[in-house]
Amino acid sequence: MPFSKDFTPVPLADTNLFKPIRIGKMQLQHRAVCPPLTRMRAHYPSHVPNKEWAAEYYDQRSKYPGSLIITEATIISAAAGGYDNVPGIWSEEQVVEWTKIFRKIHDNKSYVYVQLWNLGRQAFPDSLARDGFKYVSASHDLYMDEETKQKALKANNPQHALTKDEIKQHIALFVHAAKNSIAAGADGVEIHSASGYLLNQFLDPISNNRTDEYGGSIENRARFTLEVVDALIEAVGHEKVGIRFSPWGTYGSQSGSAEPLILAQYAYVIGELEKRAKEGKRIAYIHLVEPIVLNPFLAEGLECDETVTNNFAYSIWKGPIIRAGDLAYHPEIVKNIIKDDRTLAAYGRLWIANPDMVQRLKDGLPLNKYDRDTFYTMTEHGYTDYPTHEEALKLGWDKE
Repeated sequence: MPFSKDFTPVPLADTNLFKPIRIGKMQLQHRAVCPPLTRMRAHYPSHVPNKEWAAEYYDQRSKYPGSLIITEATIISAAAGGYDNVPGIWSEEQVVEWTKIFRKIHDNKSYVYVQLWNLGRQAFPDSLARDGFKYVSASHDLYMDEETKQKALKANNPQHALTKDEIKQHIALFVHAAKNSIAAGADGVEIHSASGYLLNQFLDPISNNRTDEYGGSIENRARFTLEVVDALIEAVGHEKVGIRFSPWGTYGSQSGSAEPLILAQYAYVIGELEKRAKEGKRIAYIHLVEPIVLNPFLAEGLECDETVTNNFAYSIWKGPIIRAGDLAYHPEIVKNIIKDDRTLAAYGRLWIANPDMVQRLKDGLPLNKYDRDTFYTMTEHGYTDYPTHEEALKLGWDKE
């Protein structure tokens, strides 16, 4: 596979991208972050990370010292899942395998946060039914689409609005997963409150029509997310907690900018995080998906919203901000956003194809193309066999 011809590489060694920064208790040597990248290689039904390939995969991508790796989204319990081949971190067997992975990353003098995941209505209702679990969300009747509704009804697993007691149970699952992550050696955890998954489903009025204290007002819709934040701060410490949002995202049938009050929703929840920070409980970072990527399953540039921006967050939150979304092919955007001294840049799909991504960014080296067809296949191909730049030159990729 040749190098990508979609952009002209630009060396970023002399920019803020390679200025060290302290995040939580970590001293990063640069600001290029590997964000969560779902790969569907875990074993089913154990949801243990792949015992043959996962440690090598993370080892390859953490070789540049002082890097921050955020793991693939990791389910907090079988009941919070619904995808067969994604990893979990609730069982002892899972923790054993994650411990090996985290050791590899730390041996490279890099750092790792675990992204904690609860799918909600984006799960497969038939898979949940097979395994004896409810198909849950914020509300009973607000399905993502008609196809999902029919699948749920056919499986006799209609969408179920979490009760207040069940919300408490799910918060406890987040706490258990966070404690397991730290026990396994992770430097921290990232709460997945983005991309249309469960916490995002509570935040967004398009998926939340509740009339109790978890619905209706902006404050109520933010309650579940903030309760998870508070519980994890208590469980593992504020400096070991991050959170991801996608304010403008439409993936998972979320509102995006079509909802006039969506900016107010996220301004409120981010403001609450800053309020906690002023009380001495500043979490490590917030992680924002850029509106240039509204749907992660579409190729770069196919769906974006140029009418909105995440810049609003800087006037509210005074801590570190990770920004993610089609940045690898746009070094000019990276140069601009990292002028702010609190900003880090996340590189997703291209880090899959370029295990030595940080070095290539630093030196302005060409990037390997990725193979989208192997993103989610249970095979080593497209997972651990992408070459470094030096290896690619030996393969003659520069001559193709």
